[in-house]
Amino acid sequence: MNAIKTIIENASKLHGTIVLPEGMDARVVTAACACADRKICTPIVLGTPEEISLAEASAGLSLIARGIRVIDYTKGDSELEKAFLDSWNEKELKKPVEKQKLLDLEGAAQMLRTKRIYFGGMMVKLGRADGLVAGSIASTGDMLRAAFHTLGTEPGVHTASSCFIMDLAEPTPSGDTVLAFGDCAVIPDPTSEQLVDIALATAKTYRDLTGGVPRVAFLSYSTKGSAAGPIVEKVQKAVELARPRFAEARIDMDGELQFDAAFVPSVGQLKNPSGSIHGDANVFIFPDLQSGNIGYKIAQRIGHAEAIGPNLQGLAKAMNDLSRGCSAEDIVGTVAVTLLQSRSKR
Repeated sequence: MNAIKTIIENASKLHGTIVLPEGMDARVVTAACACADRKICTPIVLGTPEEISLAEASAGLSLIARGIRVIDYTKGDSELEKAFLDSWNEKELKKPVEKQKLLDLEGAAQMLRTKRIYFGGMMVKLGRADGLVAGSIASTGDMLRAAFHTLGTEPGVHTASSCFIMDLAEPTPSGDTVLAFGDCAVIPDPTSEQLVDIALATAKTYRDLTGGVPRVAFLSYSTKGSAAGPIVEKVQKAVELARPRFAEARIDMDGELQFDAAFVPSVGQLKNPSGSIHGDANVFIFPDLQSGNIGYKIAQRIGHAEAIGPNLQGLAKAMNDLSRGCSAEDIVGTVAVTLLQSRSKR
């Protein structure tokens, strides 16, 4: 179980830059110093002088002594504000008129000077940083709203989602030591179309973070029509919609499959003899958030797997959300994940 160690080692080779907006948090200051000391990345920390001073005192560390750049986002940045105005209004104009909340330049400036995640997101959008990591204080909802209005989704994808990288205590029957589970944290009841986006994004995350070849299974309580019901039909439709997109991406995919048919080669051969996945999947797409969340926690608590994530995906640039109970070392790990995700988005 050394996936996070490998992720950090590989991320360090990229010499990237990550913005950490929550500079008022001592854990963020500690993580930024660790990233600089261990040469994992070049961190940029956002915060007012007062916030930074208090956080440094609490952490017992100095950002300035390490040459770490600190930006007071409350002072404004005209280039970021103009770009944010255009990005915000472009998205709002796609909504029905009665739901639009258009901004003027003054409103955009006010948003960036009071919402540090938005400020950091615009830094990433304009290429001043390779990615953003926050959420030790901000909520997941705040993170997703900032991601939507600053970064948006990557071309061809309409759904931002998440996945967990599962670092296993023992290899799977087909020999994998690392799996990906999606979506376990963002979309409660994805449509068939959203399941396709989730599957493609999770396959990409798996490849970015592990360097492995993704083999994707759309999970259900049915294997190739062995049962029926609305959830089965949703997954079946997703599989049909996914076929041309996965063929274009040259990624192996199959479904709908019960977990044993996707995970155990002997069961896969028995239940799905003519399929493209025979119990050797390493990327598992759950039909809804409830089953995904339950599934990853079972693997974590009973199977003793380490769950790395949730990792945001499907965004145009790399941004990741932290648990509010995270440690400084958790932040360092998420920084490394974000760097690897950013590699294909530069």
